[in-house]
Amino acid sequence: MSEPASLIDSRIGRVELRIPNRPEWVAVARLTISAIANRLPFSVEEIEDLKLAIAEACTTVIQSGDGEGTIDIVCETDADELRIHVRDTRPNRSDVFKERSEATGIEGLGVFLIQALMDEVRHTVDPQTGTELVMTKRVGS
Repeated sequence: MSEPASLIDSRIGRVELRIPNRPEWVAVARLTISAIANRLPFSVEEIEDLKLAIAEACTTVIQSGDGEGTIDIVCETDADELRIHVRDTRPNRSDVFKERSEATGIEGLGVFLIQALMDEVRHTVDPQTGTELVMTKRVGS
């Protein structure tokens, strides 16, 4: 049974997650993204892409740090897309995501992979609030 467009539009929402800046918490981020993506009409392959992208983003933050601080993840859903904000909350940090994308070898592969999996990727740096990566995936893309 198909749902009216007005009901689908009413599902727009926001989910916030804060995890420790440690590898053992990446699975929590993956599970959360999977649960959120399942509420939208993403294919199984698209959901797997989203899980891989969030894991790579969190791993990039973790590899640049010392295990201190947190990773803030904010998911915003619209009827046809999911935007995922990943923020390294440590202030006075350089651009973690840019450093990794310009690096040679395996460290640069995470950001490259995220760009390949997502429809739109951008990042910002704020000396007070840290580095933020915003990834967007549209349904059916």
